[in-house]
Amino acid sequence: MPSREPNDSGDVVPVVLASQSPRRRELLALIGIRHEVRPADIDETYLTGEQPRAHAERLARGKAEAIAAPNAVTIGSDTIVVVDGHVLGKPRDEADAARMLRQLSGRSHVVITAVAARWRGRLLSAVEEVGVTFRALSDEDIRAYIATGEPMDKAGAYGIQGFGATIVERVDGDYFAVMGLPLNRLTRLLESLGLAYGFGALRERRQAAGQRDATA
Repeated sequence: MPSREPNDSGDVVPVVLASQSPRRRELLALIGIRHEVRPADIDETYLTGEQPRAHAERLARGKAEAIAAPNAVTIGSDTIVVVDGHVLGKPRDEADAARMLRQLSGRSHVVITAVAARWRGRLLSAVEEVGVTFRALSDEDIRAYIATGEPMDKAGAYGIQGFGATIVERVDGDYFAVMGLPLNRLTRLLESLGLAYGFGALRERRQAAGQRDATA
């Protein structure tokens, strides 16, 4: 059976995820990237006049930098929900979750997820914006969904990968970005850093012979 690993790749590169999100861990595991989890503890306060997209990208980069390791790739990500120009964070309590879900009911909003990757002193980042549309929710729907506990630790008070899948009518963009980690963007960033993703392990890309001669 032929190997699935790229022919121009070297040793497996350690990966550190600067997040305690179980969804992000699941997504990295989904694409075969083994990793260590080291949550980044950074100040997530908005800067004066900061726009949502810039805020998410700044936090993703800050998380990747905060857990920077000399011989490992560090990955940071941040997700926010925006409706009518207002950012919905994680609900403070059940009443706050109900307020958010009523605000999202029967209409569209935007999920912004930024991802950053750091390797050997270089830091790259990108942002995905995804449109999400909810079906109309009754008060009973909202009470029952909150009773599952799922909304309480998620931006916008819902999770698309769980019970929340039944209240989402449409996703316009990267589904995985709504979950919290845009996988296509991430693998492109890693390749731009000189790493090779071979549908599994992440490896350092070897220089071609011509490149080695040119730099000798």
